[in-house]
Parts: sequence; structure tokens; C-alpha cells
Amino acid sequence: MPRATLCLELPEQVWVSTLSKQYPDAEFTVLAAMPAGETGVGLVEITADDIEPIVTTIDGYDSVVSVTILEAQADRALVQFETTEPLLIRSLSEAGVPLELPITIVDGEVTLELTASREKLSELGTLLDQFGIPFELLSITRSIDTQSLLTEAQYDLLETAIERGYYDTPRTCTLTELADAVGLAKSTTSEKLHRAEEKVVKEFLSSGDRGLE
Repeated sequence: MPRATLCLELPEQVWVSTLSKQYPDAEFTVLAAMPAGETGVGLVEITADDIEPIVTTIDGYDSVVSVTILEAQADRALVQFETTEPLLIRSLSEAGVPLELPITIVDGEVTLELTASREKLSELGTLLDQFGIPFELLSITRSIDTQSLLTEAQYDLLETAIERGYYDTPRTCTLTELADAVGLAKSTTSEKLHRAEEKVVKEFLSSGDRGLE
């Protein structure tokens, strides 16, 4: 399953974007968030050198339906809120991509780690464009469950090869040394390695997941 890292610039109608730009040294860490009909509710932890002017500003935004200060200290506050502009949650929800929390917003920007199919990630990119949320794809990787892809013998052989440095650069373990370590003939070890490597490489390349379209 592909795993993407995105950097998003939240639009001005999202209250936390405007507020975080007003206080660029503050951190807004969203601990919980979910859609609630036409609105969205969430729990955010705010940290800053002086927390009072920040929390007293939140309920002044038109998009904030309600705000409850659950905990407040000089440099930290825990705030529960409801907003009419849950654009990020709405985009992810409509694309069927789960939001992995917590996420931290600083100066209007947030970095997301998302795990979803290529189709879902592509759909999310389209929705972000529709909602006017600029984003940059920082990276995309594909994880492979090698333990279910390979037989136990193949997995053990690859694991031993990695541990002994067969795949290091420069290589610190020869094929002969690896064969001796696993108790197989050199030719048998080579064939088993090739079959295991073939499965892993083909599985990795088969998805074609190269980014958001």
C-alpha cells in the first residue's frame, strides 16, 4: 500500500490557518478530528510562549461554531472546537483516505502522512484542488509485506543475506559465505535468492504508484 507525505498550505477560511499565521511561533497539534454533519469537531493542543492572546481569539472567527478551553497553562492549552469549514477533514473523508493523527500546524502549513491506494491518493489530490488547498507531494513509498509474499525459507534466506552484509555496498559477504551460513550449495543459494528477489521486485513495481495525479 502506498504511503505519501504531503505538505499542505491551509486556506484562509480555515480558522487555525489564519490564527497560526498570526502567531507563527505557535504550534497547533490536532489530536482528534471528525466530520459532524455540515460541521467538523476537533481537539487541538496549542503551545506558545504566551497562550492567552491565542485562545481568546479563537471564538472570534465566523467559522468557529463553539470553543471550549479544556485546559490552560501559561504556555499550553487544550481546546475543543466545532467549525463550519472542516475542509481538510472533508477532503480526506470524501476521498476515503483516513487522517493519521496527530498532525501539527505551524504558520498555516501542515505535513500529513497518508496511507491509501493510488486511486484514493489521486482522488484526494483532485479534491484538495477543488477546495483550494495547495499541496506539495514530498515523497511516496510503497510498503511490501514480505512475510506474506515470500515462503518462510525465502524470507529467512533474505533476512540472513541482509544481516551478513550480502546487500551492503561494498558487499561484506560473498555468495559462497552466505551459502555456508545457511547450509546450502552455492548454486542452490543463488537460485533461491534470485526467486525471492524476483518476487519482491515485481511486487514493488507492479503498483505503478509514482505520485498524486
